[in-house]
Amino acid sequence: MAAYPHGIPHDPYDEALMANVHPAEWCNPQPTGRYNLVVIGAGTAGLVCAAGAVGLGARVALIERHLMGGDCLNVGCVPSKAVIRASRALFAARNSGPFGVRGGETLGFDFGAAMERMRRLRADISHHDSARRFRDELGVDVFIGQGRFAGPDCIEVDGKQLHFDRAALCTGARAEVPPIPGLAEAGFYTNETIFSLTELPLRLAVLGGGPIGCEMAQAFARFGSQVTLIQRGTQLLGKEDGDAAVILHTVFVREGIDLQLGVQISRIETSGAENIINFECDGQTRPLTVDAILVAIGRTPNIEGLDLETAGIAYDSAGVQVDDRLQTTNPRVFAAGDLCSPHKFTHTADAQARMLIANALFGGRQKYSSLTIPWCTYTDPEIAHVGLYERDARKQGIAVTTLTVPLSAVDRAVLDGESEGFARVHLRKGSDKILGATIVAAHAGEMINEFSLAITAGLGLAAIGRTIHPYPTQAEVIKKLADAHNRTRLTWGVKKLLGLWLQWRRR
Repeated sequence: MAAYPHGIPHDPYDEALMANVHPAEWCNPQPTGRYNLVVIGAGTAGLVCAAGAVGLGARVALIERHLMGGDCLNVGCVPSKAVIRASRALFAARNSGPFGVRGGETLGFDFGAAMERMRRLRADISHHDSARRFRDELGVDVFIGQGRFAGPDCIEVDGKQLHFDRAALCTGARAEVPPIPGLAEAGFYTNETIFSLTELPLRLAVLGGGPIGCEMAQAFARFGSQVTLIQRGTQLLGKEDGDAAVILHTVFVREGIDLQLGVQISRIETSGAENIINFECDGQTRPLTVDAILVAIGRTPNIEGLDLETAGIAYDSAGVQVDDRLQTTNPRVFAAGDLCSPHKFTHTADAQARMLIANALFGGRQKYSSLTIPWCTYTDPEIAHVGLYERDARKQGIAVTTLTVPLSAVDRAVLDGESEGFARVHLRKGSDKILGATIVAAHAGEMINEFSLAITAGLGLAAIGRTIHPYPTQAEVIKKLADAHNRTRLTWGVKKLLGLWLQWRRR
């Protein structure tokens, strides 16, 4: 199948997508005087900056060199979750015997149809991020092209100079590619190209055991690929709770994913249409033959071509340097999103963009360090976290009490056949103050919000305990954590006093 640049297949759905996010006949406007805000990059952070600022009365220009909507819409959150949902549907149908459904394991599957559904839904959603919507409905001056600084208060695009009072850098990040000998010659996919597939690879190697690697490894294994996940670290999702990673490890092995952890790839060779990955394990070189390779080892910031030096903006390999208010070393220029954030999530980019508007345009003093940022890896089960891990609290010298309730103790999880997981909360020792929480569950990303709200609002675990939760729901596990905390307050002395009081009442 023919493809657009950057791995987008050429079909009616992606023609509709491209018409929204990179119109072929787009005519850039003439700059209209000095702008309150010029935004470079139309991913999540850039779109929120532009829409929010123009909605408050600012004159705004938005520059995008590639695709409106950025990674999230085109090659990230939207397509990946559509693919994951298809894999979950197939897995559930084929493993429905315990529910009395017969013949599920013999169900057929059409990978091309699943990917077509993803492209159709992505095209439908793309209207919200379209160049025409931002121009015609919101009143933003939208420029398609490479933006670069021509001075401390001027950006050039398509031969036009845009003078600004404030600018927002929101150019995001891209897949990092490791310097493995033979990788480039073998060819590989990243998140930017894997969703262009229309045929399922029979043998897939996934390089990297982070969120993207784990999500795609499980999805493609459920589709029917023979998946091998290779990473240097010995734990999947190395930054996550160790017990959560163990559960995911167990699930992956049970679902037939070959895990090669703690190994180093030495070189990759090609033989016809096959790729041979040679990796070092236990002092020996082992070959692995695959049909396709997905690189998912991390992200690198998009700083090239911006001429940041011209504007006096400092940067390094981690991205543009900003202070706690998201201001760069050029006081007129701010940044948000993956370009500058250690938390490379769509929802973080959204939150930073809102903060940027307040700080850049209205002299706000909002601080990035004050944000409570949850995140979720959308494997099955999902792993969601917010706040501190126990190890982080102890490094900060904070005494911690950790409480854990397994999902096997929650009726709804048992009834759903989804009892593999737990909810865990870290409290400041001697109080109900929530420092952090981890949930491993089929829909942990939905459930973590209760903890996020509590931390943001300064509510303790006792407040959750006083909140009535519907029965039966899997979120009841959070209420059970609060009940567990209350039981720790019932010390031997308190129980004795209560017993004496009740004994007196019986007289």
